[in-house]
Amino acid sequence: MSNNQFKPAWWLPNSHLQTLWPPIFRRDVKNIQLERERLELPDGDFIDLDWINRDEQAPLVMILHGLEGSIQSHYAKGMLKTVSEQGWRGVFMHFRGCSGEPNRLPRSYHSGETGDVNFVIRVLMDREPDMMLGVVGFSLGGNVLLKWLGETGKYNPLKAAIAISVPFELHKAASRIQNGFSKFYQWYFIRCLRDRLAVKFQARPTSVDPSLMYEVSTMYDFDDKITAPLHGFSGVEEYYSTASSRQYLRYIHVPTLILHAKDDPFMSEDVIPTENELSPQVKLEVTDAGGHVGFVTGKYPWRPEYWLEKRVPDFLRLHLEK
Repeated sequence: MSNNQFKPAWWLPNSHLQTLWPPIFRRDVKNIQLERERLELPDGDFIDLDWINRDEQAPLVMILHGLEGSIQSHYAKGMLKTVSEQGWRGVFMHFRGCSGEPNRLPRSYHSGETGDVNFVIRVLMDREPDMMLGVVGFSLGGNVLLKWLGETGKYNPLKAAIAISVPFELHKAASRIQNGFSKFYQWYFIRCLRDRLAVKFQARPTSVDPSLMYEVSTMYDFDDKITAPLHGFSGVEEYYSTASSRQYLRYIHVPTLILHAKDDPFMSEDVIPTENELSPQVKLEVTDAGGHVGFVTGKYPWRPEYWLEKRVPDFLRLHLEK
């Protein structure tokens, strides 16, 4: 379906400006106090969580970040502050190795890795079996979220879920990001991945040859040479075909909102699923503009408004405050 609620700022008229404005120009969100918790994983690794309002008795919203994201990502603290302003608790989950400290095992995280999300949420639900829990996933985190929702079906414990700017078909996203100005994003991601993994591989030997990281120039090749073998896939084609979330959408039983812009520069428009691919519980809102995790509106550049921080709580409120 199409949705015309979002109107892009006149001073950010195209997809790249929408995408780049928040990470470059958004002011750091002040006056929020976060508490970090480390969860030990069954395989000997760890996950770091950043909490807001942790000790309160209220609905909880978990946030999943995108590729190479962290609590420092432009949307992270803003969304946590929004969650707090609703009177809810918030928790930001870092994927392995993304919290500022290298994870212990050679493996890392990837677009289809749902085991860690499942483990963290089971821990939280064991602590509070009657908790009202919602999850918001951005980009890669949205793909992980949708895949996990489909995998768990009617046994999923969430009350609501929101997935934003999702690369529903990874091979198409890898192809799109090789074209035009989108090559800039590809270069940035490869640089971030190299920097993070280089530090880890210096201290933790791996079966993957680290020098291969410096021989690739596309995300497709990086995933083929590094991501896939590091996580037990035969190659990039097996990784992309099994990790893409589009094939799982019809199996979702949790009320779920998908927000996507047609002009997302990370992927072609044909990745957007059709209505007949969605379960009755999934609501798809597609805007004409917004870029990738952008959705910036507002009359003046010095007073930008981040539309996601209005739309997300509006949907969650319907399901977390019953």
